[in-house]
Amino acid sequence: MKQYTNIIAAYAIMILLIIMVGILQSWSIALSILNYCLISAVMTMGANIQWGYAGLINFGIMGYTALGGLAVVLVSVAPVPEAWEAGGFNMIICLLIIVTIVFSIKYISKKIQSSKKKNFSIACIIILGLILLRFVSGPAIESIEAVDPAKTGFLGGLGMPILFSWIIGGLFAAGVAFVIGKIALGLRADYLAIATLLIAEIIVSIIKHEDWLARGVKNVIGLKRPVPYEIDLQNTPWFIELVEKFNKGKLSIINSMTERQDTLNQLIIEASSVYVKLCMAGLFLSVVIVLLILTQKALYSPWGRKMRAIRDNEIAASAMGKNVVKEHLLIFILGSAIVGIAGAMMVTNDGLFTPGSYRPMRYTFVIWVMVIVGGTGNNFGSILGGFVVWFLWVEAAPIALFLINLFTSHLPETNALKIHLIESAPYFRFLMIGIGLLIIMRYRPQGILPEKIIKQ
Repeated sequence: MKQYTNIIAAYAIMILLIIMVGILQSWSIALSILNYCLISAVMTMGANIQWGYAGLINFGIMGYTALGGLAVVLVSVAPVPEAWEAGGFNMIICLLIIVTIVFSIKYISKKIQSSKKKNFSIACIIILGLILLRFVSGPAIESIEAVDPAKTGFLGGLGMPILFSWIIGGLFAAGVAFVIGKIALGLRADYLAIATLLIAEIIVSIIKHEDWLARGVKNVIGLKRPVPYEIDLQNTPWFIELVEKFNKGKLSIINSMTERQDTLNQLIIEASSVYVKLCMAGLFLSVVIVLLILTQKALYSPWGRKMRAIRDNEIAASAMGKNVVKEHLLIFILGSAIVGIAGAMMVTNDGLFTPGSYRPMRYTFVIWVMVIVGGTGNNFGSILGGFVVWFLWVEAAPIALFLINLFTSHLPETNALKIHLIESAPYFRFLMIGIGLLIIMRYRPQGILPEKIIKQ
């Protein structure tokens, strides 16, 4: 129990801070922060598996997050019959062509020994395949995107439960990670980082510009929820009675029936938002706990010890008969799949898919800061890093605004410096995260909760 003292203390402080936000600001804001902290924790676990377990630098987290979000659209949105009639069949043919190209390249790679013939054959297959794809998909895409573009303009999805998309999001990310890993994992660490970042940009660019797939930058709104809608709760008798019961004391001191009803209506609206976010928090927390249990078991299993041995000395591990390339590919796929799940969770929480919002600063480098701050190689540390950094990311502006008003209270409201500082408050998040990272790197270079190897 002693070894978990620091973990318990760190998490207790984090929970206390979230509770303080609920008391000082609102419980709706506090639960919103908690939900995004849990989503960030899933992302950091995926990144920590790759970097903390195997030493792989993956700057493509943004791409796998976007694939998870795309899965939500393709799984949960109802299909658009008119779009399928206009060009759905041709797009299925295009998918078959892509599959044929992949298998043809794989067949040629095995059968042809001469590198020149092999490269020439593969190049011919790719060029001919792209020409054929363009010929088949061009008219189909134009027809699909012309179907009521203000509302649809895409094929839609399968109309299935949205929770199923979390699994599909992980599978999407894992499939793409397999292809990328086969190509890029042979690169040196710095080149791998650059390659994964550029591939992530390509993935996001495709999602943004292929309107027929998920409306591109037009966005998909009104996505399904795995929890009740606020408006439904506000008209449900049992929920109204529950809110009235919890606020009996507050309502009893109001004499006017009209004022009492108005107050009750406002309380119901606020409570419905809190209830929905609590339900989402329960789902997200379940995912975090399951992943934590699995990753902890994996970390201290023989496989986990093997991965750390490869991370610490690849040459020695290879000399002992370990297949370093195969293990790197496996860990790369596993970490990417977890990030894909987190991407699906985030879109589910938002209720909309906005490809234009996927940027490296938010969905790659901030996640890496979370892992570094929390402690690489430590699952509890990576989760804590997600909580700490996201909390600062959201609360930096209110904290900065409070401090600015405190230290400039003696200045008049028209003072130029005071006005400038107040207008710049939203940007203080970058300053605070930068300062926090510098402090961690100076005094806790291994993170708040550094990796601990338990000898067995």
